[in-house]
Amino acid sequence: MEHGVLFNIFIYLAAGVVAVPIAKRLGLGSVLGYLIAGAIVGPYALSLISNQEDVMHVAEFGVVMMLFLVGLELKPALLWQLRMPILGTGGLQLCATTLCIFLLLLACGLAWQTALAIGLIVALSSTAIVLQNLQERELMKTEAGKNAFAVLLFQDIAVIPILSLLPLLVIQDTAIVESTIPSWQSALMIAGVIAGIIIGGHFLVVPLLRIIARSRSREIFIATALALVVGIALAMEAVGLSAALGTFLAGVVLADSEYRHELESDIEPFKSLLLGIFFISVGASIDFNLLFEQPALIAFLVTGLIVIKFVVLFITGIVFKIQRSQNWLFSCALAQGGEFAFVLTSFALQRQVFDNEIASLLVLVVTLSMVFTPLLLIINDKIIAPTFKRKVPHAANKATPEHQIPDDTDSSVIIAGFGGFGQVVGRLLHGYHINTTILENDVGQIELLQQFKYKVFYGDAEQLNLLHAAGADNAKLFIIAVESASRTKRILIKVKKHFPHLTVLVRATDRNHAQQLIRLGADHVFRESLDSGISLGVETLKALGMRANQAHRAGQVFRRHDEAVLHEEAKQMHEHEPEFVNRSLTERRILKKLLGLDALTYYDNLNDAWATQAHSNEDKNTVGNLAAAHKHNKSTGEQS
Repeated sequence: MEHGVLFNIFIYLAAGVVAVPIAKRLGLGSVLGYLIAGAIVGPYALSLISNQEDVMHVAEFGVVMMLFLVGLELKPALLWQLRMPILGTGGLQLCATTLCIFLLLLACGLAWQTALAIGLIVALSSTAIVLQNLQERELMKTEAGKNAFAVLLFQDIAVIPILSLLPLLVIQDTAIVESTIPSWQSALMIAGVIAGIIIGGHFLVVPLLRIIARSRSREIFIATALALVVGIALAMEAVGLSAALGTFLAGVVLADSEYRHELESDIEPFKSLLLGIFFISVGASIDFNLLFEQPALIAFLVTGLIVIKFVVLFITGIVFKIQRSQNWLFSCALAQGGEFAFVLTSFALQRQVFDNEIASLLVLVVTLSMVFTPLLLIINDKIIAPTFKRKVPHAANKATPEHQIPDDTDSSVIIAGFGGFGQVVGRLLHGYHINTTILENDVGQIELLQQFKYKVFYGDAEQLNLLHAAGADNAKLFIIAVESASRTKRILIKVKKHFPHLTVLVRATDRNHAQQLIRLGADHVFRESLDSGISLGVETLKALGMRANQAHRAGQVFRRHDEAVLHEEAKQMHEHEPEFVNRSLTERRILKKLLGLDALTYYDNLNDAWATQAHSNEDKNTVGNLAAAHKHNKSTGEQS
């Protein structure tokens, strides 16, 4: 029965909603859950879907967007810095795997052109599955995760020369010439599109994003980001290249842009959704008819592919001195075929590098190898890793220097809002060489801060994806210095809910706002007018003839008392106004006593000392303790 694309997508989503939570509950991971769901609802099992190709074309944009986001993480300078691990680890793995497969297939009687094409295709691993599994297990920053990322990065870049090489492997006796465009014109078109992406990214896209950002319309910014990805994909497909590689290149070009984090946070939800549908599509593409017709051959080919890739990867890890426990994880993670195999197989089939029978077999073997990847990682987690002193998920990050991937979001302090208030904090921290990441949605402010070499990114700090991208998972302090009181509360709620490890320091507009922030869980609240008001009061006392140290002490006593009262009041909801007024009058009388002549005389007898910490250890920042301190001071004065 034929159904529309929307019905198929509904079946895919419903299958994922049911299967993924069950798979994660069983410890299988979300990727394997998606694959199993696809296999169950696919045309070879329950046959709940039709026109799978239409859904697959939509789902492939999940891979396209994922490569775009990967590119955004890699500045050109960082790529140059990582040239050795990328070219070394990635290059050795790709060449060695291709050579092994090529020699084996050649020994089986295949033509050398076909054997080489298959070797190049199956040497690639699945960027989508590997990154998703490593991120779920929080292993991206381990030595294995970093080396796996380097290998995947090299493979993704290598797709371009492989696409260029495949037409040269056509067996001339069966070749059918389809294109009338000379090869030099085709190469010129490809070079023009790539140059257009690089130049346009620098001189057109960034100014366009700046104009869109000034509109303060997030939906338009999201639409612009999606249009950028889709437009580049269409341009790359028009010249016969991989759309994912084009968006990856665009991501690298935009990695230096101040709008990088905003692009990440806007595209991430679409990427995650489409990537899930892509995994379901892969599961649905398993040809059970072919599997049941030749089960022994399929099992032999899948096992052979995984074993060969695992051995090559393990030897590569030994060559580059990856510690043994990490090398097992590294090898298990990458021992499968990749999603680019589907693209390359279709490309090779169209140019008759091999026939349809080999293509169908190749797609099935690669798909099954992808299905077994989560199982390999589970085996590593449950059986292999425990044999070492430290389990892999908690392994120390001891990557060798040449394989270490720098983290661009390594700041221990994140500042949301960099107006007049936030600038004071930021300048002080930078004076002590403390790295900060600044989140700001004022385009003019961003342009100004970049001139002073601040690391600043455009975006709304209320967005969870932006907070993750800015490094909130690894930061220590989060400073909220935005001007809007309502935005401050929303950001605080988001940060305390999703990043409970962060110490949050918040700017408050007034006393009532400060009390609300304390109730919401702010660790430290700073009223923007308190310091200036106390300073003015101290100067007033000095102008009236009070000694400088006495005036300073009065300001300190007032501050401690006011902070204590603020926290006490914050514990109450102040539903009854008369009670609140009476309590305020009581606190005023206590403050008057604390600032009485006997207390100031006691402070004055401390040899003009300016610090109050020594004699106020009993002060625990509560009203009751402050009153007790006053009584102690008074009795001490009477005894003397």
